[in-house]
Amino acid sequence: MLAAMPPTPPPLPDPGEPRIRDRGDACPGALRLHSADDGRLARLRLPAGRLTARQAMALADAAESLGDGRLSVTSRGNAELRGLADDCGAELAALLSGAGLLPSPTHERVRNIVASPAAGLDGLGAADVQLWARALDDLLCSAPWAAALSGRFLFVLDDGRGDVAGLGGDVTLVAEEGGTALLRVGSQCLRVRAADAPGAALAAARAFLTAAEAAGTGAWRVAELPADHRPDLSGLVGPGGATGLGDPGHPADGPVPVPPPPQAPPLAPGPLGAHALHVLAPLGRLTAAQLRALLPADEVRFTPWRGAVVVGAEHDRLPALAAHGLITRPGEPGVGVTACTGRPGCAKSLADVRADAARAPAGLLAFHYSGCERRCGHPHGVWAGAVATGADTYLVDGVPVPRTSLAEAVAAARAPSAHTTPTR
Repeated sequence: MLAAMPPTPPPLPDPGEPRIRDRGDACPGALRLHSADDGRLARLRLPAGRLTARQAMALADAAESLGDGRLSVTSRGNAELRGLADDCGAELAALLSGAGLLPSPTHERVRNIVASPAAGLDGLGAADVQLWARALDDLLCSAPWAAALSGRFLFVLDDGRGDVAGLGGDVTLVAEEGGTALLRVGSQCLRVRAADAPGAALAAARAFLTAAEAAGTGAWRVAELPADHRPDLSGLVGPGGATGLGDPGHPADGPVPVPPPPQAPPLAPGPLGAHALHVLAPLGRLTAAQLRALLPADEVRFTPWRGAVVVGAEHDRLPALAAHGLITRPGEPGVGVTACTGRPGCAKSLADVRADAARAPAGLLAFHYSGCERRCGHPHGVWAGAVATGADTYLVDGVPVPRTSLAEAVAAARAPSAHTTPTR
């Protein structure tokens, strides 16, 4: 039995030491393409992971005609196209714009909104936060100042079931029974009317930008602000607030604990409510054919667990989706398994980790295959992992393992070690 030793997390600043950012973030977008070893990469922000059927078809067409024929689903429910040619930018932008996927070219990288994917479908939750996501996106794109947010700044909207509240949002809304919502910004927590929740989230983001400018550290995210430069939320509290809220909020009663991220996808693959399905994309990648197989649908919602909720789909479609190679049942190989890009797409990777991850045993909870010690794309919270140290060697929970014994070592480490690696 292998000894359980957590990987060494990346170094963090000393407690209380602010991180200094001397440049803007370089996150790729739909218009700002990133150069990778396998070609250009485009990252499309999809608020709440939502695609109409027409948009899903457009992305499948773009993947085939411009990219490598696949679409990656990110841990924020966004989408990435890879293998793009150097000169495809204008054609890609026209295709995305025609499908309604670029409502604001100036804001396309800041539309990072995660929302409970099953909201409004299964009778659970205190509010349909999918509707909040659409309202927040409209407000975000209509505010010129919001374009100054980092491409990493994250809004999280939880419908009260706790599935996404622990995913490290900079501004987090949690719906409550009785028509209210908790607004969390760092260690601060307010209670606002549910009707005011999207506007309160936007006001909190503006308070962050004001605090970041005053701090002068170039912070991209709330957690990077110095302790003496917390966002000033006083404008959201009590009478006289100039935020446009119908009923200004008030501080929450006592400390509100932040739920930990789930170790396994909180939505099991399979039926969801009466007329929806949830499937997982193997290692977070969908072929164009798999994406088209999700249709017809009222809409498709990509999830933070690199899957898709198919709204308006009957349960009898699951066997056909399984035949397309999608994960449709709990306990199948691939559930709970993630991997970075690896070779050949990433120059820093030491191994083809996706090929090794595809052979992972069933029964893993949160297990990540990394091509190097940067551990890109790892899950939030507690997880175990295999880190390549060469083309034929890995560390599994800190123990050196030859690639020929990797599957056995991973099976022995199937329960995540009790450690938390900081989210980047």
